[in-house]
Amino acid sequence: MRGLGELEDSVMDVLWRSDEPMSVRAVLAEINKTRELAYTTVMTVLDNLFRKGWVDRELHSRAYLYTPLENRDEAAARLLREMLESSADPGAVLLHFAQSASDEESEALRRGLRRRPRPEK
Repeated sequence: MRGLGELEDSVMDVLWRSDEPMSVRAVLAEINKTRELAYTTVMTVLDNLFRKGWVDRELHSRAYLYTPLENRDEAAARLLREMLESSADPGAVLLHFAQSASDEESEALRRGLRRRPRPEK
């Protein structure tokens, strides 16, 4: 996911797929199914994600358990919002995006706009 480094993205993917908070060791076990990382590497990545506001952690016994602060879709939407806000012309960016959207994506946008509350006059 944009805004995350490769290892951060891998760790977040593991956390997003989990239904419960995870320890460093549990995250490491999942990641090491496809690649070999050290415990200290995963611990550092999780600490960085905590400091960046991507995960929360709670101390259980002597180990932290980590939980994502947003689900994958919420995080992607936040990153899109940040990209729009950093643009000199957010309207132009949205227009280019809308023109490149598939039929399914266009329909999802229409549904979302219909559900959006109208501003009070």
